[in-house]
Amino acid sequence: MSIPTQMSLAGFIVSISDLQRTTGGGDRIRLRVGVEQWRHEADDTFTKLDPTYHDVVAYDTAASVIGQRFRPGDFFVASGYIHEYEIDQRGGSLIKEEFVARKIGHNANQTTYVVQRRPPHAPASAQRAVQHQPALGM
Repeated sequence: MSIPTQMSLAGFIVSISDLQRTTGGGDRIRLRVGVEQWRHEADDTFTKLDPTYHDVVAYDTAASVIGQRFRPGDFFVASGYIHEYEIDQRGGSLIKEEFVARKIGHNANQTTYVVQRRPPHAPASAQRAVQHQPALGM
C-alpha cells in the first residue's frame, strides 16, 4: 500500500484577513504568504534570492486555527492543494491560483515553542474498572 501524501507549502505569513463566514455558514480566512527561495551554486554554496509571494485560503477548522494561533511573521508548514480560478479583467480574463490549506502548523525548523499535551488517557478497560469500584467504608 502506498503512503498517502498531500501537496505542502512552507513559508512565512505576510498578512492575514479577518475570519469571515462563507455563504454556507463555515469559516474562511485569507493569507498572503512569502516563500523563501535559494539558488544552489556550482561551489556547493547557496545564495538567498528574493522571496515569492502567494495567496492562501483556509476553511472551517484550519481557518479557525489560523485566526487564533497565527500572526504576520510566523513561519508555517501547510498541507492542501492548489486551486486555479479565473477572474474577469478589462481586456479579457486572468487565471490565478491560491493554495488551499487543509492543515497548518508552525514550522518547527523556524519556530521556538512549547508543546502543551493533553493528559494521557487510561485504556477503556481501566476506566470501566475505576467507575465500578465500590466506595470505601460501605
